[in-house]
Amino acid sequence: MPTNSDAKYYHAFSLIPDFGPLKFKKIIGHFADLEKAWFAGKEELLRAGIKEKMAEKIAKYRMQIDPEKEEEKIAASGVRIITLKDENYPKLLKELYDPPALLYCRGEIKNPCPISLSVVGTRKPSNYGREVVFQLVGLLAQEKITIVSGLALGIDALAHQACLNFSGHTIAVLGGGMDDPSIYPRANWQLAQSILQKGGALLSEYPPGTKPAKQNFPNRNRIISGLSQGTLIIEAGEKSGTLITARAALEQNREVFAVPGSIYNPACRGTNYLIKNGAKLVANIQDILEELNLNQITAPLARAEIKPATPEEALILEHLSSEPIYIDALTQATALPAAKISTVLTMMEMKGMVRNVGSANYVLAR
Repeated sequence: MPTNSDAKYYHAFSLIPDFGPLKFKKIIGHFADLEKAWFAGKEELLRAGIKEKMAEKIAKYRMQIDPEKEEEKIAASGVRIITLKDENYPKLLKELYDPPALLYCRGEIKNPCPISLSVVGTRKPSNYGREVVFQLVGLLAQEKITIVSGLALGIDALAHQACLNFSGHTIAVLGGGMDDPSIYPRANWQLAQSILQKGGALLSEYPPGTKPAKQNFPNRNRIISGLSQGTLIIEAGEKSGTLITARAALEQNREVFAVPGSIYNPACRGTNYLIKNGAKLVANIQDILEELNLNQITAPLARAEIKPATPEEALILEHLSSEPIYIDALTQATALPAAKISTVLTMMEMKGMVRNVGSANYVLAR
């Protein structure tokens, strides 16, 4: 349910096309409350700084929108409205020059908000990128750091999932509506449900029913970076949309972190460029914690000892590390028959000793 009596009018204004944060800022600055703004005449809207065409558009849509009925629809959908006036509006986000006047929310935003870090990257990660996400985000989640991302395919989805794997708190910011029919991409619909079921949140500045549009995503990205003390980039091409998030973080005076990658991998050109131009190079979790002055964390988590149960497991473990190794290379290194090594690896994965990071490449589980 909305948390203040003005919320239905915030929502009503948000249903007017092209009525964005800066127009909200003018309205909020001029009127004592949004109810007065909703029923204001054209001349009063003009005095508030609203252009004539927009004032005419407001008058037109005001005839079509019933704030009371729209509020009832929102309540019935399980979506909450959080406005700039609400105490539970994220403090860091409120510091922006153009914060969303309202957020549509499903799930839980912890209040007061804990330390949070945005994690974004390519939609087509390498095995290296996948492993970096699992290792770094897993450790950050265990340290109770909220992970913020955009539910996109690739690094975003992996960051959310890695956080959930370690019982962490994660927030997904969408570029469209966060109601079930509108969740995008559809391939991550189940991940969105898992986020909600495990105590996380879905956020958007766009009302339920809004279809994702290309122009929405730069706005979405400013919220991702704005919710966090810093943004971590893991694999991004030189023309990647991920770099929009990095630029937004810099404009918001937030820390930008980047994981270095191969100079031969096009998906790492963006991250390597960021490092070259001043982003904090991240080789381990401490690089992030120290930059954010999280002095309460003094040492990395200890690695659990992995004990082999058979000679074959012991032999395989000798050749595994945090660097992915292909199953054929393991077969050659151990001299075990291909069928045998496949069976042993399957059993080891079931025991949580190793992980298949994709395409039959294996690493030690942490």
